[in-house]
Amino acid sequence: MELKKLYTFYKQSYCVETDTRKDLINCIFFALKGENFNGNLYAEDAIKKGASYAVIDEKKYQTNNKIILVENVLKTLQNLARYHRQQLGIPIFALTGSNGKTTTKELISIVLKQKFKCTATKGNLNNHIGVPLTLLSMKSDTEIGVVEMGANHPKEIAMLCEIALPDFGYITNFGKVHLEGFGNLKGVIKAKTELYRHLQKYDKTVFVNTNDKTQVEQSKNMNVITFGSKESDYPIQFLNANPFVKLKYDETIIQSQLIGKYNFLNIATAIAVGKYFKISDVQIKNAIENYIPSNNRSQIVNKGSNRIILDAYNANPNSMEAAIENLSQLTTKNKIAILGDMFEIGANTLQEHQKVINLIKKSTINKTFLIGNSFSKIKVDSPNIKQYKSFEDFKDGFTKSEVKNSTVLIKASRGMALERVLDLL
Repeated sequence: MELKKLYTFYKQSYCVETDTRKDLINCIFFALKGENFNGNLYAEDAIKKGASYAVIDEKKYQTNNKIILVENVLKTLQNLARYHRQQLGIPIFALTGSNGKTTTKELISIVLKQKFKCTATKGNLNNHIGVPLTLLSMKSDTEIGVVEMGANHPKEIAMLCEIALPDFGYITNFGKVHLEGFGNLKGVIKAKTELYRHLQKYDKTVFVNTNDKTQVEQSKNMNVITFGSKESDYPIQFLNANPFVKLKYDETIIQSQLIGKYNFLNIATAIAVGKYFKISDVQIKNAIENYIPSNNRSQIVNKGSNRIILDAYNANPNSMEAAIENLSQLTTKNKIAILGDMFEIGANTLQEHQKVINLIKKSTINKTFLIGNSFSKIKVDSPNIKQYKSFEDFKDGFTKSEVKNSTVLIKASRGMALERVLDLL
């Protein structure tokens, strides 16, 4: 089927789905494939559940005229998203980076929503499937889009840019993340700056944090909007984080509900974007001050006598270091860290976990619990640090009395699911 004809079907409802467990009424179902599933098997079921059409790429499953046969379902989904983005003709803001992508995306979108009909990536749907779905969730009344892009291998960001065709871009930072795919930090920088190269190719614009030397260096000879330092387009001053970030720009002071100095730049980015798009200081302040993080990302949870910093969505060496330093800087008396393994680090896994332990030893943290296979392999000579090979071992050996009247940091890679610790406190 021609893309333009498929697009006319899509415009009837502006709804696409890839999961038959979702509400399919009037949607187009795209029968995606994976290593352990074949969406073609569910095409007929999707029609029965109310889908207007189903797109497949195996002819034997084309059992009625509402099932559309294409050469490749994923490629068709991506092409449809790109075509839709071109028809919309609206500004698209793309962002990637090693840490803080989702929080920054959320902050930017809530600021932009003060003035515009803004559609942004839901959750972290930021890959080769999530980006097309984000674009196709933008309806005819959308005025601006915010698209988060994730990658764990080279050329992925470049591919996502060719689908989303962004007008503006931002890279949060460059850190030691997905090193199994990128090799080293140089590989991370090269992969993430595929966003810069795309924007440069099409003479588009990049937001640059002037306090990040890598951002400044990599964005030379580009159209840039700068923020952060006094010499930038939008100077923004960090005041404190005890534990919530407080900052100042122009004459406006913002007291956020985000913890840790590491969230300062996430907020600063949203301010800069808001200022550029001429959103008032009052609107920017209200949007940011009313934003409360969720999904295990820098959440504050009060349980019993403890204040818990729940940051268990993900972890890598850079974000782990920032979280430990933040906890160490707090003025509260009893500080406890419950940390789990960091994944996808590659050959330097044990060295990076050793660095975390070294940092803990130098910190003001009173007691630390380390959970996971990597942490357990390292010899720790400290009475204030306990090690457990698995969460089950930790659960069996832990008692509530060990953690009371304390500020507790819980952080680990997603695979550790360390939010389960909450049930033990």
